[in-house]
Amino acid sequence: MGDSLHTVTTLPTARQSGCPFDPPTELIDARRHGPISRYTHPGGRPGWLITGYDLVRSVLADSRFSSRKELLNVGDFEVPPAPPGEFLLMDEPQHMRYRKPLMGKFTVRRMRQLTERIEQITTECLDAMEKAGPSADLVTAFAKPIPAIIICELLGVPYEDRGSFQEQIDAFLGGETSEEELIAAYTATQHYLAELVAAKRANPTDDVLSDLTDSDLTDEELRGMGLILLAAGFDTTANMLALGTFALLQNPAQLAALRADPALADRAVEELLRYLSVAKTFMRTALVDVELGGQTIKAGTTVVLSYNTANRDPERFADPHVLDLRRQDGGHLAFGHGIHQCLGQQLARVEMRVAFPALVNRFPTLRLAVPAEEVPLRPESADIYGVKRLPVTWDV
Repeated sequence: MGDSLHTVTTLPTARQSGCPFDPPTELIDARRHGPISRYTHPGGRPGWLITGYDLVRSVLADSRFSSRKELLNVGDFEVPPAPPGEFLLMDEPQHMRYRKPLMGKFTVRRMRQLTERIEQITTECLDAMEKAGPSADLVTAFAKPIPAIIICELLGVPYEDRGSFQEQIDAFLGGETSEEELIAAYTATQHYLAELVAAKRANPTDDVLSDLTDSDLTDEELRGMGLILLAAGFDTTANMLALGTFALLQNPAQLAALRADPALADRAVEELLRYLSVAKTFMRTALVDVELGGQTIKAGTTVVLSYNTANRDPERFADPHVLDLRRQDGGHLAFGHGIHQCLGQQLARVEMRVAFPALVNRFPTLRLAVPAEEVPLRPESADIYGVKRLPVTWDV
């Protein structure tokens, strides 16, 4: 580590050419200088950038750092509180008021019970790909439909509404819409969820949202919770499936290992989660002065947590920039840590454990249909990193 404290003036907006899976070079350089750097938020306020594994993990587990949206101190403007139900941006006790009713619905056991349905959906997607082939956009043919159908079924979104709902989620999470389009998509999604909650109250069915109507949660709270679950349950897994396939295709020895050894699926999923870290950054605000990494984080200061560099920290992972599906050193932060650790992580794991091996075994000659550098990537401004399209082909 260098003797002087590293400073990062802006978060980088692009990844190095030819390295679509690696964090931006500036972030890797920051980590090389040490696990914590000075940082200036886009609004001009001073802050800190945390790039080291141990420090990111410690902040996530430290109640002296707040998730509350309205406490974000990133510029000369006020940030409104999170809407009711959107518990990712809340602290205790409000956070657990919303999370607790959901915890029993996303257990390892319950998610494993969904395996057969996930296998069925995956097979249907692969059947359709094969019939329409020998080429496809893997994003629309495979990566999006699997998590979209599952999360919509869990929440009770009617089948005929899934297409338009998926488009709305894409619009406000893709990072490429104008502010007006983003607001329009968000508003349309909120309106739809309001109607869905009303329908579930009137005629409950066998789904998570219907179960939640039998509680003291208001319609507005249920709408916010539904939005969080749909967005998180769809967008993150869809991007992991597409970007993960891209990474496997670019690492043929790892792809061959997965194809040859079905028992490798569990470990492969964990390594892809670590290696890709599609949920790149999160923010926390210090409630009091906190000593961190030899620095004093003043009360009211917002820190940026870089998950993708934490998961590539050489002090935590051997050869961190290498994709190794047989890696033994687990414990990545792709799902976060602490009280806000991803509620749907077991669902995402089951979906990926089923989908990746099914895809690579159904299409043993699967390959990119365009040069790797021509695969269009999501911008860094998107909350979740990934590819916009993944053109593939195979031999028939």
